[in-house]
Amino acid sequence: MTAKPRILVLSLGGTITMVPSAAGGIVPTLGAAELVASVPALAEVAAIEADSPLRLPSPSLSPADLIGVARRIAAGFAAGCDGAVVIQGTDTIEESAFLLDLLIGGEKPVVVTGAMRGAEAPGADGPANLLAAVRVAASAEARGLGTVAVLNYDIHAARFVQKSHTALPSAFASPLAGPLGAVIEGRPRFYTRVPRLPVRAPIADTLPPVALLRWAMGEEGLMLPALAGLGYRGAVVEGMGAGHVPAAAAEALGALARQMPVVLASRCMTGPVFEETYGYAGGEIDLLRRGLIAGGMLSGLKARLLLGQVLAEGGDPEAAFAPYR
Repeated sequence: MTAKPRILVLSLGGTITMVPSAAGGIVPTLGAAELVASVPALAEVAAIEADSPLRLPSPSLSPADLIGVARRIAAGFAAGCDGAVVIQGTDTIEESAFLLDLLIGGEKPVVVTGAMRGAEAPGADGPANLLAAVRVAASAEARGLGTVAVLNYDIHAARFVQKSHTALPSAFASPLAGPLGAVIEGRPRFYTRVPRLPVRAPIADTLPPVALLRWAMGEEGLMLPALAGLGYRGAVVEGMGAGHVPAAAAEALGALARQMPVVLASRCMTGPVFEETYGYAGGEIDLLRRGLIAGGMLSGLKARLLLGQVLAEGGDPEAAFAPYR
């Protein structure tokens, strides 16, 4: 009889763990062992090792927390685990999945999941999501894909996944490329694969502060001169459209780029930043000439994490973003 895969399940908190509190509203309460026990079918899929390093709502998670999770997963893999599932709140899943994808190398699958409804809500989606996530983590077909997010049966690559709705179980999408596959009839079915992008093993215990600025009509960048004094070591600008700002802001952004790395992303839901189309003042050609770095297909949220990791390791930001263009 073939041994079942060993899957490490780490719970960080989130809606999937929440039940009503005496003070009102739902709060993180359940741990990984309780979540696993609530889904008996998991025992048919894998040998589960459950741990609860944190019990936080996901807005309170930090990059330092995820660096700790990455190290815990690496230790689990070294001890013989075949895959890992990270349970957390959905508000920051797209960031956590991307950071884990950056930090964890090797072929073994890492799956991030959560729930849009609390554990005691009618139609709670947590148990189904957890079962689907473990099935993906235990799957040989998931090897080599890095970190993926599994929610509502869809399997999303970490670099593409975005939360696109505040309430629906179908909140997660990969608008640039679509899901990699889905869990159907109890097994993962992959329709496409993506190559691994460069892995950056954690060096520091936390990431340097990187500002994230979303540009709006009429904004001239009055806050930019204050960033260095506030302790920021880099910045990501979510420009309009394909990476544009008002002409009045271009000079200030160029001045900032002479002080620290500044990455140009887009405030649009999806699509790459342009590099060679618009030549007006404040267009992407102008901004790149002033020293900004094209963020490629990455959202501002993910570009911020990549830039922070590169700064922590003393790497070259321009080279780090090249694979994402």
